[in-house]
Amino acid sequence: MFLTPYFKKENQTVTVTPSQASDFAKVVAQDFNPIHDVGAKRFCVPGDLLFSLVLGEYGLSQKMSFTFQGMVGDGVKLQFPGSIGDAFDIHDDKDKLYLNVERQGENRNCGTQIESFIRSYVAFSGLNFIHVLVPMMKQHQVMINPARPLVIYESMSFDLTTLDFTQVTLSLVEQELVVEGKRGNVTLKFELHSGDTLVGTGVKTLVMSGLRPYEADKVQEMCDTYEGRRTSF
Repeated sequence: MFLTPYFKKENQTVTVTPSQASDFAKVVAQDFNPIHDVGAKRFCVPGDLLFSLVLGEYGLSQKMSFTFQGMVGDGVKLQFPGSIGDAFDIHDDKDKLYLNVERQGENRNCGTQIESFIRSYVAFSGLNFIHVLVPMMKQHQVMINPARPLVIYESMSFDLTTLDFTQVTLSLVEQELVVEGKRGNVTLKFELHSGDTLVGTGVKTLVMSGLRPYEADKVQEMCDTYEGRRTSF
């Protein structure tokens, strides 16, 4: 499977090195958030990789929801259950919770279908900062802390009307930012298409913390830094 270079599995224990996490973020998701860099002070494994590993292990179900409970750091030994029901959790070997998963409906484990689904979703995810979050910050005249730009991946869910597809594409159809003091709750709604056919819908939620009044030059600096990292890579 195409995810093989980005994790190691022994029995039901899954580990992701900083190098593997960084490569997945940059190569697959086109996500250049420095929090995924090797050696980052607050390094964490991309939530999109954790989501992808769940699909790779347990297949794609018609309805699925993922709620992230903690950031996976270096050296974390994730325990993927050997048998699961309609709801299950991903903990580490010290029983710390990182992810809640719920699923319903038909389930398939087709490698081609899962790869297309993952690649479409994480590519959309990788574009969120520049193309979605920055315009919303400008609209609401708030911004994250340039010195500690923190955007937390909170949850995602999707509802597929059918699993009778091989390739799928994703498009953003609605976005909302609700500002509550220094916290910004972001909701992104998307559609999933196979060719010209709508096969499902989904929702992703994010939290922006440390909000402050908007400063155009500071936001531009963040964008320039982000794009510079992409260009350098």
